[in-house]
Amino acid sequence: MFKELLSKISKELAERRIPYMVIGGQAVLLYGEPRLTKDIDITLGVPPEKFSEIESLSKKLNLRILVEKPKEFVKKTMVLPVEEEKTGISIDFIFSFSKYEKQAIKRANPIRMMNTDVKFASLEDVVIHKIIAGRTRDLEDVETILLKNPEYDEKYIKKWLEKFDNSLRKNFSKTFSKISKSSR
Repeated sequence: MFKELLSKISKELAERRIPYMVIGGQAVLLYGEPRLTKDIDITLGVPPEKFSEIESLSKKLNLRILVEKPKEFVKKTMVLPVEEEKTGISIDFIFSFSKYEKQAIKRANPIRMMNTDVKFASLEDVVIHKIIAGRTRDLEDVETILLKNPEYDEKYIKKWLEKFDNSLRKNFSKTFSKISKSSR
């Protein structure tokens, strides 16, 4: 079900020339341990002003928009939550235009699914997203990803986490260092 839906969405995004990457639980399945995930998170390389394009894509793929006043919701949250009516799978389209997200999308890895290249966030960018989300489950995901993939670009991860530390006044890089030490 997930592969088929990811393939359909990816084809449509490619036809519309909308850059994107799959993040969240689906990306964790690619790099980490199998776990239950009931949704799909897709970061789009477009700002909220492109809402109508994603609304059109959603209608074409029979994805039901889950919020009232979706355009206003996207402006406020940068997220358009939808659901495939046939399967009940929910998808969050995440609008973005930051320097980090743009380059993360460029680094995305095409993974072949049902004769379609589906672009997944790189291992390093999944780690960065998970560290920033910071929930217990996210940090556990980071640990399993690092254990399973010891050949990752630690400098890249640290560089971006330090930038986020400085701009958000957080300690993401400290959290990453702790997890990366325990996973060696």
